[in-house]
Amino acid sequence: MKEALAPADRLELLQTFVRIVEAGSLSAAARLLATTQPTVSRRLQALERSLGLRLLQRSTHAMKLTEDGERCFAHAKELLERWDDFEADARGARSTPRGTLRVLVPHAFGQDQLMPPLLSFLEAHPQVGVDWLLHDRQPDYIAEGIDCAIRVGPVSDPSVVAVRLAEVPRIVVAAPGLWGDGPPPAQPQALAALPWVALSLFYRDELRLIGPGGQAQTIALAPRLSTDSVYATRRAALGGAGAALVSAWVVAQDLAAGRLVRLLPAWEAEALPVTLVYPYARHYSPRLRAFAAWMRARVPALDGMRPCAP
Repeated sequence: MKEALAPADRLELLQTFVRIVEAGSLSAAARLLATTQPTVSRRLQALERSLGLRLLQRSTHAMKLTEDGERCFAHAKELLERWDDFEADARGARSTPRGTLRVLVPHAFGQDQLMPPLLSFLEAHPQVGVDWLLHDRQPDYIAEGIDCAIRVGPVSDPSVVAVRLAEVPRIVVAAPGLWGDGPPPAQPQALAALPWVALSLFYRDELRLIGPGGQAQTIALAPRLSTDSVYATRRAALGGAGAALVSAWVVAQDLAAGRLVRLLPAWEAEALPVTLVYPYARHYSPRLRAFAAWMRARVPALDGMRPCAP
């Protein structure tokens, strides 16, 4: 039998439920809410009794949303954001971004290139906090409470909104003199004779480069070193282990200082799109709208980036 609750009680229970999901555990939610774990547990049980639904599957080591819980979380988060907007509107501050934004970003890109626009966003929006989550994976937006993600590479998921921010050129670099005496290689096929460092996330045994007029050539490689780390690839190239195809932003400062040389400047691999991704919703919070606009304006101007091709 469903338990009748006053509207204020329902809001408190929904707020607690959302915090549990976002924090990942009852104890973490209790800390965020400045209360005790038993209180959080009682609120969750009261919400489940009120709805007549099991929202979370809990075990000693894990907590997972049920199918009903996923639906409830999506509705609860939207309802609470609408309530926040109502309160802000009543106080005459409807358009002011406020609250916490959870953003998932690629590990290397998120701790390097994206930090300047993030910090300037926080400075410009003092009432917004950001949970900046560094992971190279596709998130479960609802289950993890993720507001948006920034992805490097193609996005094919039809269930999300995907806003192109910029693109990352990918270029061939090497330590000076890696090719031996004389000038550096002048033709793509000459690259096959060099030692190579492969970034296994994107290439390993062959490389496809696009040159003037859109002509393409594929080069067979036999890498001396293969790694899934952008930074390890850069360090290996700097150390003379081999030539490497890297995102231009990773080596922008090395090229400027002469520590690395760009090979075949007229050729590059297909650029990687940088995309802001978030789930479809009837309502988007002012903080998400402000963050999206901020990143659209600033990411294309970052070092080693360029606006998306038309």
